[in-house]
Amino acid sequence: MNISVVGTGYVGLVTAACLAKLGHKVSCVDVDEDKIRIINSGESPIYEAGLGEIISGMVPEKLSATANLEKAVLDSEVTFICVGTPSKKDGSIDLSHVGDVCRSIGAVLSKKNGFHVVVVKSTVVPGTTDCFVTQLLEKMSGKKSGGDFGVAMNPEFLREGVAVKDFLNPDRIVVGTSDERTRSVLDGIYGDFDCKIVYTDPTTAEMIKYVCNSFLATKLSFINEVGNICKKLGVDVYDVAEGIGLDHRISPAFLKAGPGFGGSCFPKDVLALIKKAREVGGEPLLLERVIEVNERQPKKVLELIRSKITISGAKIGVLGLAFKAGTDDMRQSPTIPIIEGLVKEGAIVLAYDPQAMDNAKKIFGENITYSTSAEELLEESENVLVLTEWGEFRKLDYSRMRGGYLFDARKIVDKDSLPKKVKYEGLSW
Repeated sequence: MNISVVGTGYVGLVTAACLAKLGHKVSCVDVDEDKIRIINSGESPIYEAGLGEIISGMVPEKLSATANLEKAVLDSEVTFICVGTPSKKDGSIDLSHVGDVCRSIGAVLSKKNGFHVVVVKSTVVPGTTDCFVTQLLEKMSGKKSGGDFGVAMNPEFLREGVAVKDFLNPDRIVVGTSDERTRSVLDGIYGDFDCKIVYTDPTTAEMIKYVCNSFLATKLSFINEVGNICKKLGVDVYDVAEGIGLDHRISPAFLKAGPGFGGSCFPKDVLALIKKAREVGGEPLLLERVIEVNERQPKKVLELIRSKITISGAKIGVLGLAFKAGTDDMRQSPTIPIIEGLVKEGAIVLAYDPQAMDNAKKIFGENITYSTSAEELLEESENVLVLTEWGEFRKLDYSRMRGGYLFDARKIVDKDSLPKKVKYEGLSW
């Protein structure tokens, strides 16, 4: 099938590359000429495990990139919308990118013969596909949804760091559409996947996405809240998490206490659901507390450090900058307020991350020092703080440290293997 994908961020590029790997001919559309050039050269403009290899193997026969949206839509049968929906100051989502794309696609549909399916993969609040996307497409095309063209909501459930694996081996696929013809077209894309396909209406599909992310965020805030209590009681929260995770009703997933959740999804999506709930007269008390606990967690890291050393003038090495391992993404990373807090209190901060250094430099500029390796950071720091659970940090020779404290916010360091000169302190264990 010929497919166009508008937007080449994490979701769009992974979607496009994986669809190409499955045998479809895919055209990526973006306004960023640098991204287009990089993709067409067979490389990935972002770091995501396995993505670069797929792109290099699919370009140019099955995968290409262009700024020409009109040609991409005219030459395809299905268009996926994968543009960003960032948070506004009040927590609601900014639909300006989605609106611009819908207007452009609608204008192209006015010239196109034949049935074309527009699939919304961008995360949008319940009601957006029916009341915003479809109406814009109809207005700009002069055609009717369900008859002249199809619309579907197909939320993504990709975890950064393992997004390729998640796309190719999903737990489930959710498709929200109101007409059988569109469903049939999407069956042609997803029919061979070995998982349950949940067919529903667009608004329910949108809600499924928000509830999924909000529930996972709730588990993380819950275990962090419990972890803070455990720290005061002298209890290891990871032992507690293991004990409750064995209960099949709970499961061990998302029960890893740490400095808080970040990334482009959880914070934004919980805030958007809170805002939407308020708009319709709801009282999202639990969701509000989820955000409150998460925003407080980086402060807990600073409190821990402050309780053991004098931050002002201290040379503190930070291992990990991305919001999680396996990605270079620093959006809403808890490392940002932690490092900013250290700098504000007068610390000399050294930092290292296997993938996120370029993004970090855009955020922190010259306010911190960037180490060339984890080993160099250990040797030059007086105290070390582990913030991202990269596998290589588990294997480091921490005897390289001068001494001082090793503050572990992810429980990835074996404290029993540390030399006597290094004092270990866990966040909530």
